[in-house]
Amino acid sequence: MNIPLWVDGQPVQGTGDIARENPARPGEQVGTVRTADAALTGETVGAASAAFPGWAAVPVAERVTRVTDAIVETSAANGERGPLLSRELGKVIADVQGELGFALALARYDGPVAQRLCADKVLTDDEGTLITTVDPYGVIAAITPWNAPVILAALKVVPGLMTGNTMVVKPSPLAPLAVTDFLSQVARRLPAGVLNVVNGGADVGQALVGDPRVAKVSFTGGLTTARHIAATAAHHVRPTVMELGGNDAAIFLPDAEMDVETLQRAVFGSFLTSGQVCMAIKRLLVPAARRDEFVEAYLEAARRVLRVGDPLDPASTMGPVISREHQKRIDALVQSGRDAGGTVHDLGVYEPSSDDGYWVRPTLVLGLDDNHPLVADEQFGPTVPLLTYDSVDEAVARANSVEHGLASSVWSADEQRAVDVARRLDAGFSFINCHNRAGTSLRASFGGRRSSGHGREFGEAGVAEYVQTHSINSPAAIREKRALGNAYPVAG
Repeated sequence: MNIPLWVDGQPVQGTGDIARENPARPGEQVGTVRTADAALTGETVGAASAAFPGWAAVPVAERVTRVTDAIVETSAANGERGPLLSRELGKVIADVQGELGFALALARYDGPVAQRLCADKVLTDDEGTLITTVDPYGVIAAITPWNAPVILAALKVVPGLMTGNTMVVKPSPLAPLAVTDFLSQVARRLPAGVLNVVNGGADVGQALVGDPRVAKVSFTGGLTTARHIAATAAHHVRPTVMELGGNDAAIFLPDAEMDVETLQRAVFGSFLTSGQVCMAIKRLLVPAARRDEFVEAYLEAARRVLRVGDPLDPASTMGPVISREHQKRIDALVQSGRDAGGTVHDLGVYEPSSDDGYWVRPTLVLGLDDNHPLVADEQFGPTVPLLTYDSVDEAVARANSVEHGLASSVWSADEQRAVDVARRLDAGFSFINCHNRAGTSLRASFGGRRSSGHGREFGEAGVAEYVQTHSINSPAAIREKRALGNAYPVAG
């Protein structure tokens, strides 16, 4: 399988290719995608720029219908597309099918929101007439990661297109196959140049973000890349949306339920997609007096729901990690925890389907302090440290002590008490008695603070990121010749 780029309404072979191996069986090549260079990237931005006026002029209701219909038709092939995504990423097949269905769910939510946001707002009163129009930016550069490639592309493409922007998407080289195929099939059902897909490395990303015809950049990924993108965008004074990493704390309050059924939710909160999720639980904070109770129930919960094995096996709930480099990094973190005197508990049923895959046994690590790299940094893999605390104030302070501020969760038998504690957490999103995917909602805006980025996805705020306002004001005092040109505004 060799998947072309999609530029200006046509498949394009580009200048090279990226081969993708199967993380469960690294000797198996899953397929290739064609790549762009800086020149082709510039041509692609040009196509998107040329298509923008026509697409922006399409009534919003029609844009919503056309984008939704394109996703419906493309999603009809998700049954065949699923194994491709599973094989290139190592994500278990049940999760893959959920991911591929996300774009359609998002389109059905975002459509009415886009129509409401894009409508003019007219206010007429004694002060005069104020018209507020809502307009698209123009060409959006979307740079997406590998861990949920279709979901994280959809979160940019669906609201971006519905609100009248055109787009150039650059997927991650680590999982480009299924998302390039999915987006290309959507793009072919829309006018030429409205949606384009280019693949490549940092040079392509730099050419895309640095093009002065790009009006806004939407990026999901790591902090190092984010700094480069921000600096390049700043040169042209272009706005950005950045959803970066997290070091999410899950605080179990002294009255939290710690039965096996409850802790199954916590296990999934850490280990979905082998822990390679920005909003996964990265630190467990548990009352010192209840540590042993928690550990016993957590180990049993993991035994029930964690099964590491072939991603294409419906019984597997966790596959390999994305690469050999990532495997070595996680193994080294866990070993450093042992060397520092930590206690490492293996979790779940471990039945890897090959000898050379990028498998990592999920682990719970006890006895580390807050300065250990496994606690202080985002591990982004299938290991989680358990920390104990003596007071809720201490737990909140430690949860807030890291540079990241993406997500968090609070667990309590008293929901209002959990909410009260969540209000004290310096995060963009807080879950109550759950964490990660089960606690998200299409209506709930999601995004980070501090080193976890800025801007929002999901919800009305996620759609609003792709529009800008234009105020047209006709003051009554000017119309009625009651004011000179040097008057100050007044309230009321």
